[in-house]
Amino acid sequence: MIKNLEQLEQYSKKCTDCLDAKLKGQDGKRHVVVCGDTGCLASHSGEIIEKFEKMIEEKKLGDKVTVNRVACFGYCSQGPFVKIYPEETTYRAVKVEDVEEIVESDLIGGKIVDRLLYVDEKTGKKVVKQDDIPYYEKQVHIALHGCGSLNPEKIEEAFGEGAFKGLARALTMDRQAVIDEILKSGLRGRGGGGFPTGRKWQFAYAQPEGTKYVVCNGDEGDPGAFMDRAILEANALTVIEGMMIAGYAIGAQNGYFYIRAEYPIAVARLKLAIKQAEELGLLGDNILGTGFSFRVHIRLGAGAFVCGEETALLNSIQGQRGMPRPRPPFPAVKGLWDSPTIVNNVETLACVPFILREGYEKFAANGTEKSKGTKVFALGGKVNNVGLVEIPMGTTLRELIFDIGGGVPNGKKFKAIQTGGPSGGCLTEADLDAEIDFDNLVARGSMMGSGGAIVMDEDNCMVDVAKFYMEFICDESCGKCSPCRIGTKRMLETLTKITEGKATMEDLDKLEELAAHIKANSLCALGQTAPNPILSTLKAFKNEYIAHIVDKKCPAHVCKALMQYEIDKDTCIGCGLCEKQCPVSAISKTDYVAPGHKLPSRVIDPAKCVKCGLCMASCKFKAISKK
Repeated sequence: MIKNLEQLEQYSKKCTDCLDAKLKGQDGKRHVVVCGDTGCLASHSGEIIEKFEKMIEEKKLGDKVTVNRVACFGYCSQGPFVKIYPEETTYRAVKVEDVEEIVESDLIGGKIVDRLLYVDEKTGKKVVKQDDIPYYEKQVHIALHGCGSLNPEKIEEAFGEGAFKGLARALTMDRQAVIDEILKSGLRGRGGGGFPTGRKWQFAYAQPEGTKYVVCNGDEGDPGAFMDRAILEANALTVIEGMMIAGYAIGAQNGYFYIRAEYPIAVARLKLAIKQAEELGLLGDNILGTGFSFRVHIRLGAGAFVCGEETALLNSIQGQRGMPRPRPPFPAVKGLWDSPTIVNNVETLACVPFILREGYEKFAANGTEKSKGTKVFALGGKVNNVGLVEIPMGTTLRELIFDIGGGVPNGKKFKAIQTGGPSGGCLTEADLDAEIDFDNLVARGSMMGSGGAIVMDEDNCMVDVAKFYMEFICDESCGKCSPCRIGTKRMLETLTKITEGKATMEDLDKLEELAAHIKANSLCALGQTAPNPILSTLKAFKNEYIAHIVDKKCPAHVCKALMQYEIDKDTCIGCGLCEKQCPVSAISKTDYVAPGHKLPSRVIDPAKCVKCGLCMASCKFKAISKK
C-alpha cells in the first residue's frame, strides 16, 4: 500500500531500476517478449508463448531466460513479433514451429536466426533491432507509451516506465494550474472533433462544486479502426492515470470507462489494472494522503456506432437507449445524471500523463501550430505495411502511406485514402503532400476522426466505397432525427441505383442536394458527417459516377450489375477448369480451337452468369477478364 507521495517516488524508483536491469541484462538473464495483443493472438502468439515456456522448462533454462507477454508492436502485417533482451534482437512473422530454432540457435547457441529478421526492402539488408526498422523511423510514441515493451498485466512494469508520475505532479499543483498545463500543451480531443481538451475541462471546472464525472469514450466503432483497443490492451494504467488527472482537475471523484463488449482482452486488462491500482491504494479514498478520492467503473457497450457520440454514450451508461441529446446544454454543464461531465476518448486520456510527467513543452514540440502532439492511426487497406502508427501532427499523407506504409502492393496505383471512417472522406493523389492535422483534413473534405486510415488502389470503385459507408451509416443511425433516419436511406437508394446502372444525371444532382441538407440539419455528428464519403468522392471522382450513369460501366469493374466476365478464345487452352468451377453452369464449350491448342475454348453465357468470379480465380492462363 502506497500512502503518500514520498512512498510513491520510492516505489517508482525501485520499479524503474528493476526494469532497467531487466532490459539491459544486468540481472544476469535474457528476456523473451512476445506480442500478445488481439491481432497477434489470432496468429497464434499465445501458442508461441506456451511453446517457449515448455522448451525453456525442458532445456532447464528457467534460471537464465524468462518469457513475457507484451502488447502491440504496431507492425501488424509483420507479426507476431518476438524480441529478446538485452540484445534487442527482433524476430518477425514468427510461427509456433520457429520457437525451437530460436531457443536452440539464439537462447542456447547465441546465434541469431537470420531468416526471421526483417529485411529492408530498399537496401536488402537484414535488420536486427526494432528501432532500425524503417516502419518506426518517423514515429513518436506518446499515446502508445509502453507498446511492445511492457507486460500490460504487471503494474510494476508500468511504474518502471513512469506510471503515476504525472498524477503525482498534478496532485502538488493547484487544480487550475493542471488545466492550464493542458491548455498550454495544445492537446485536442483525439476522438474525432478535435475540440481543445483544456477548454472542455475548464467548462466543467467552472461549474459549482458538487458531483462531477469523467468519462472515457472507448466505443471505437469506425470500420478498420483499432487504436483505442490497442492502447487499452497495451497500457490501460496510463488511461486510468489520465482519467484521474482529469478528475482531480475538475473536482470529480468518479470515472466511467465505456468500452464495447467486443474488446474482451482490453476489458480484462483494464479490470486487472483497476484491481492492482486499488491494491496499491492508488484508487479509492484519500489517494497518496492528498485528500483526493477517485474510483473507476466500467460499462460495456453493445456495439452501437452512435454511442461514440458523447451524449448518446452518456444515455447508454445511464441504462437508456443510446440516442443523442440536443445541445446545449453540453455535457460539461449537464452530462451524466445531469451532473457536469467531461468525455474524452482513450487516446486523449493516454496523452495526459505524458504532458504532466514531461511538461507541456515536450508535448507541444511535436505537431503544427494548431494541432499539437501526435496522432495514432490504424493504417489498413491496400498498403504493404498494415498496422498501428503514431506520428507527429504535420506529417504528410505521402509519408504515412509510402514511407511508413510502404506504398501500395502488387505494383498497383494509389487512388485514395479514407480518413475518419464513415464520418470522413476520400483524399486523393492531389492531397498526398498535405500535412495531417485537424483543420487541414476538414478543409480538404475529410476529417481526422478517431484515426482510421484506409488506403485504396486502382481496383477500388469510389461509388461502391461511398455505398459501403452509407450502408454502414444506415444500419447505425439511431433514428431520432428525420434528416439522418430518412435522408441516409434515400442517399443509399440513389447510390444503389447508380451502381446498378439505373440512375439518371438528375438523380446525381438530387443526391448532392440531399447530402447538403442532411449535413446541415442532422441532430448529431453521425448524421452531420454521413454525407462526407459521398461529397468527397463526387468532388474527386465525379467521372466515375458519370460512367456508371451514362456509359453503364464501372471503370474499376467492381459493381456486379455493370460488369461481365469474358473468356479470350485465343488465350483459352480448353482445359475446362473454369467450367467445372462454375456453380450455375454458365460456361460451355465452343467449336473454336485456338491456334497452337488442341481443345476447344470456352464461352460464358452472360444471362446465366452470377458474377461470382470463381472462373477467373481458377484460370491459370489469365484467359478470363472483367469487362
